[in-house]
Amino acid sequence: MNIPFTQVDAFTVDDRPLTGNPAAVMLLDDWLEDEVLQAIAVENNLSETAFLRPSDGPSDYDLRWFTPGCEVDLCGHATIASGHVVIGDSERVTFATRSGQLSVERRGDRLLLDLPAARATNPHRMPDIVTALGVEPAETLLATSAEDALLIVLDDEAQVRACRPDFGRLREVPQLIIVTAPGTGCDVASRVFAPGFGIDEDPVTGAAHAAMAPYWAKRLGSDRFSAFQASARGGQLDCQLSGDRLALSGRCRTVIEGRFLL
Repeated sequence: MNIPFTQVDAFTVDDRPLTGNPAAVMLLDDWLEDEVLQAIAVENNLSETAFLRPSDGPSDYDLRWFTPGCEVDLCGHATIASGHVVIGDSERVTFATRSGQLSVERRGDRLLLDLPAARATNPHRMPDIVTALGVEPAETLLATSAEDALLIVLDDEAQVRACRPDFGRLREVPQLIIVTAPGTGCDVASRVFAPGFGIDEDPVTGAAHAAMAPYWAKRLGSDRFSAFQASARGGQLDCQLSGDRLALSGRCRTVIEGRFLL
């Protein structure tokens, strides 16, 4: 088989390549066996590989996401990367996914991704995880969304950047682990860890912002806020909460184009 392959840096910093989160986008005529899709994701060795096929339903494409460890229910950066690849001259493209229909639209020089926000954010004690993170949180919460997340709120961005997790102790945690705080050059700063999904630290995570959005909108007193994911690569996002949906906008850059030979 000869499969079109594009690697995209999603949610880049100031539209620079080699920032944001890289995702592989692969266009199929139809689904391959699940074990083959998983093996391809392992071969790509990126936080996410997005597989698309033309949809028979009302959406433009069917979309699935695989980490090197498993298939996941929601991935924001690989969805906006997919939109970047297939939107062409259109203003909007839609995807049928495990998390319902998602869409990507053009907004000037940016793309806007629509996805479900968290349904609830509840106080949640997690002493073992806090110890493994080596932090002293101001709050710990459970955010229930398409990808459930543990939300660890710190006092400031410096503490977020200083976090040094013990990943071996976090391997069995089946949720995203988010450390977050008020930002310095933005409204909200965060880092995201997902050892249970085969990813120690994710560079930029749309699903994590979907989980955080209700908390930060309430705390900031605004449904719109800017965000920076303070990974080594870094990533910029603008967030707007509207009921149970979140619009994430950012920029994408294609860095590799080719064919995957199978």
